[in-house]
Amino acid sequence: MPRLSALISMTMVLISGLVAADTNAKAPKLKQPNVLLITVDTLRGDALGWIGGRNETPAIDALAKSGARFSTAVTPVPITLPAHTSILTGLYPARHGVRDNGQTVPVTFPTLAESLSTDGYQTAAFVSGFPLLRIFGLDRGFEHYDDTMNQGSEGWVERTAVDTATAALAWIETTPSPWFAWIHFYDPHDPYEPPRSFWQQGSQGAYHGEVAFTDFAIETLLDGISPAARANLLTVFTSDHGESLGEHQEKTHGFFIYDSTVKVPLVFHFPGRIPALESDLQPRLVDLTPTILDLLDLPAIQGIDGLSLAPILAGRALDIPPAITETYLPWIFFGWAPLTGIRTNGWKLVDAPRPELYDLKTDPNELNNIIATHPERARTMAAALEPFKVNHLERLGNDLDSETIEALRALGYIGAGEDTPTPPRGALADPKDRIDLRNRLQDAEAALRSGKFDDAIAEFQEVLGVEPNNRFAALRIGIAHLKAGRADQAVPRLQYSVELDPERAEARYALADALMRLERFGEAASQWREVARLQPRRAEAWFNLGLASARSGSEASAREALDHAMSIDDTGEIRGKIEADPQLKKLIEPIGTKKNRVPR
Repeated sequence: MPRLSALISMTMVLISGLVAADTNAKAPKLKQPNVLLITVDTLRGDALGWIGGRNETPAIDALAKSGARFSTAVTPVPITLPAHTSILTGLYPARHGVRDNGQTVPVTFPTLAESLSTDGYQTAAFVSGFPLLRIFGLDRGFEHYDDTMNQGSEGWVERTAVDTATAALAWIETTPSPWFAWIHFYDPHDPYEPPRSFWQQGSQGAYHGEVAFTDFAIETLLDGISPAARANLLTVFTSDHGESLGEHQEKTHGFFIYDSTVKVPLVFHFPGRIPALESDLQPRLVDLTPTILDLLDLPAIQGIDGLSLAPILAGRALDIPPAITETYLPWIFFGWAPLTGIRTNGWKLVDAPRPELYDLKTDPNELNNIIATHPERARTMAAALEPFKVNHLERLGNDLDSETIEALRALGYIGAGEDTPTPPRGALADPKDRIDLRNRLQDAEAALRSGKFDDAIAEFQEVLGVEPNNRFAALRIGIAHLKAGRADQAVPRLQYSVELDPERAEARYALADALMRLERFGEAASQWREVARLQPRRAEAWFNLGLASARSGSEASAREALDHAMSIDDTGEIRGKIEADPQLKKLIEPIGTKKNRVPR
């Protein structure tokens, strides 16, 4: 296929140019350190012994005690995929374009894994939660990306911390140095269900138990690395975001940008290179990639938002820019106003329809909004924040023709991460004024997840009675009907959900599923095609498109979709499904055994 070959060649050249890498990989430096990046999902700093003092986390505490530790690092966004995208690129969400879980990480910028791979590192990732599945795009630069998850269902699929540590150790033990391993633990994320022996007393006991269990897994991981490797190992430990646990009436995270969810712990541990120290400075998670590259004496990635913290780690002074935070969840999920914020020199400004200003030195819990008495400070901070409220993402397609753009999308290189709808200027609901509705929706969601479909439907319907255009309620009431076996009642609700939010893959997926159950295959195929557009690396969407097309009599479209589904599936699962269906098997016979022809 000359055209595909030419396209792939062009793509590889484009990507190589973006990472500013020579086509001949540099030979690894002698005794180049191994690198271990540990991220714990949904981890509050005060859930650690060395910060809060009320939870036993001996492995993490020991790492912090002998390394450089910061209790006031700041995440750019309290949502898993966008935060990890910032960690691995050094870019704020306004630059990389990923504002929510389920979007696709664009290929338009280099990652830490790509940089280290270019410099001779073996690279691997071991992730434990659904938002970081490879289909969302953070696998770029990793030779081995282990997203095996064996617990939960749908968007709550995960892998326990001990299983993740075991998988990572198996790779580390057999991989020559230098290597870079990113290990992500998901356990502290809700719902909080630690093993019984880790349960603790009190209202936060289950959450603290999840953190303690994760600490046990980290101990297993670190103890399993050979002494020789640990002697020359740079370990970076942090979290993607915190957890509210009821502060400001927020039950979990993602809705507000108060410190309970944006302040995270950060540790750099490097024997013989980084002395033990504790700093009250405010690093940002966008600083991790440039710091790691600097500590390894490797070329910096140009034009990113983060800066190297190496001077601080060496005991020297460094002015760290203000930390920028945001959440687009209120806008993307509900149609309410997004929030942006700036945190600097002990002050915090939250830009909302009713803006907020906090003096964190005297009011660390952010309970007293003093914007009325400090208008000049608020204006100065708002001016510094303004550039970060604009989406500066440079789209790959700017200099490419439409055919090339579509082909790159099919290869998985451009996705929904570039298409976050921009909130309109004007009056949108302040999330502070909608927290009660948000909590009611979370209660309804809990009922849905536990199989209490009618209870969930009643709660979602009450919210829609108050706010008919609520995107989340419109979607989830349709899904509740679908799960209850009432596809005919689900379809009109899901059609309304798609009308409210055309770019949400989950809504189109649910609508397509309902249409399939009603054997309305032609209509279903149209929805599957949109899911594949929004999540181009989702092999299941392509398979379902092929199935719906075949059932509706569009054999050519079915064959094309099935062929593509097999080409991007490296598990063999899609081929198994096709061969188990006589109609589909007949369609792919001319294709033969072509498989995985598209580079990942």
